[in-house]
Amino acid sequence: MRLLSGSTPVWILFAGDLFITFVAIWISYLLRFEFAIPQVEWLTFGVVFPAILASRALGFLLFSTHRTMIRFSGFGDFRSIVLANITATGLLMLSNPVFFMMKGVYTVPFSILIIELMFTTVMMGATRILGRTLYRELTAGKGETYQVLIFGAGETGLTAMRAIQRDAGTRYKVCGFLDDDKTKVGKKFQGVPVKSPEDFDILRSQHNVRLLILATSTMQAARRTALIEHCLTHQVKVFSVPPVSKWINGELSFKQIRKININSLLERDPIVLDLALIGSQMQGKRILVSGAAGSIGSEIVRQLTQFKPVQLILLDQAESALYELERELETEAEHIKCVFVVGDITNQLRLEAVFEQYKPELVFHAAAYKHVPLMESNVYEACRTNIMGTRIMADLSHRFKVEKFVMVSTDKAVRPSNVMGASKRIAEMYVQALGVTSTTRFVTTRFGNVLGSNGSVIPLLTRQIERGGPVTVTHPEITRYFMTISEACQLVLEASAMGEGGEIFIFDMGKSVKIIDLVHKMIQLSGLVPGKDIEIVYTGLRPGEKLYEELLNDQENTLPTHHHQIMRARIAPVHFEDISNKVGELLQMCEHLNEKEMVRLMKALVPDYVSNNSVFQTLDKAVV
Repeated sequence: MRLLSGSTPVWILFAGDLFITFVAIWISYLLRFEFAIPQVEWLTFGVVFPAILASRALGFLLFSTHRTMIRFSGFGDFRSIVLANITATGLLMLSNPVFFMMKGVYTVPFSILIIELMFTTVMMGATRILGRTLYRELTAGKGETYQVLIFGAGETGLTAMRAIQRDAGTRYKVCGFLDDDKTKVGKKFQGVPVKSPEDFDILRSQHNVRLLILATSTMQAARRTALIEHCLTHQVKVFSVPPVSKWINGELSFKQIRKININSLLERDPIVLDLALIGSQMQGKRILVSGAAGSIGSEIVRQLTQFKPVQLILLDQAESALYELERELETEAEHIKCVFVVGDITNQLRLEAVFEQYKPELVFHAAAYKHVPLMESNVYEACRTNIMGTRIMADLSHRFKVEKFVMVSTDKAVRPSNVMGASKRIAEMYVQALGVTSTTRFVTTRFGNVLGSNGSVIPLLTRQIERGGPVTVTHPEITRYFMTISEACQLVLEASAMGEGGEIFIFDMGKSVKIIDLVHKMIQLSGLVPGKDIEIVYTGLRPGEKLYEELLNDQENTLPTHHHQIMRARIAPVHFEDISNKVGELLQMCEHLNEKEMVRLMKALVPDYVSNNSVFQTLDKAVV
């Protein structure tokens, strides 16, 4: 068994290949001379055998044919064998005329070289196939064999099947393909039948299918989600083949075929961007991004790099995260000049120096505190960062005549029930009012929860499931809107490009999702049963938390834009002098650290701010 495993010493395989060459030479002579080798040919064996063996050894070393794991051998290994043998034969053929001029005879007859080349190549390939097959058969009885269906009978699907067959240790057997192409249905690829997707349930029952591998990139998001959910209902795991661009060294291994995660169930069809419009506003510009090392900020930065800005000024107070972003961009965006600024958006003198030195033409303001329960007990920091920090950024953008200022906001600013949401709404109002008289165009983007962002619900639930539970949910009816980080940032760029100033753009977040349904699906994706393998515990709403999030309040409605996933909120005008005075009063109150009075002023600024499950609920009756 050791000879077939990955622990086989390379010298054994090297010696074995030379022995194959030795046998192939004898076969070549026997065939060439019809099993009656002339005496004169026997006399040349002292030269022929060493010459061929030496050239073969050189070819094997050049192409590392002996450095392979027999149980994983495949097309790449056979290609190396062919190239090694052709190279060796080519060297011998080139040496033949030289030897003829010196001795008057050829070193090795050309016919022998051709026959030996074919036999050596075939036998070397056959030993790999035989070894791989023997290993698979000898290990097949160790553990249960799982039946697999592959959705997609194209090149990716066939490659996935070969990857499974190479890795006998996975104990998976492909029992069929599913494909929408009617010209493929009914045929067999390498002995495996191709069926219509409509036959999925029949095949699942007949073969006790335990795994479905998605090997297609053309399936629409809604259909993909429905298929995955159907599989989960019947305890069928779902894996997905990564894009070809992510295959290691251009080859797919079974380890790269990963199980799908909850993001796959929440994905939508790809967003179509007006790349020309975005590029016309970003290319060649100096762009400042605040909160650049955060989840949203860093993704905005990554997407900006494709539009070739002349300079990116990346501001964040998180030193370690900013350093990681710097390391990433050194390799991924080496063509763009990036400046990494460690700084706090509430430090006006520091920001003035940054604006003075780098003179940004566009500003993306993503820096903010966003965690609802935490900000409910840290009112001072919420006001200082989300309101004062935004005011400083906006005022400096106006003063230094920045072309466009894009603020990243949240759906929690709509009818806020917590300090964080109210602070973001006040920041929205200030930015909106400043834009009325400024030459800088101020644009706000508003969206809901982002999948995978720092501290968001998905990573928390994932960690709880990995630990074996319990999984905590605040309320059985709580719902949230979700969007991937990539989707959100794509729409931020699109909205920023179309914005003329004064708009609040709202993104189509799709349907709201019940968190408890999300939890059930995440547990099922892990191959476990909700309530049986993993306990679910309801903990009650946290301070400031809503059951349902909204993107508009009762006084707002939307207007369409040229992009079907971006709407423009029709909002009431805000007078700058009024909002500026009230914000100034609120920030002065911050100096006294009187959180109750700060929240009272916030409620006066935002009349529809009604606290929920919070110590500040007593203030709602006081606001007239």
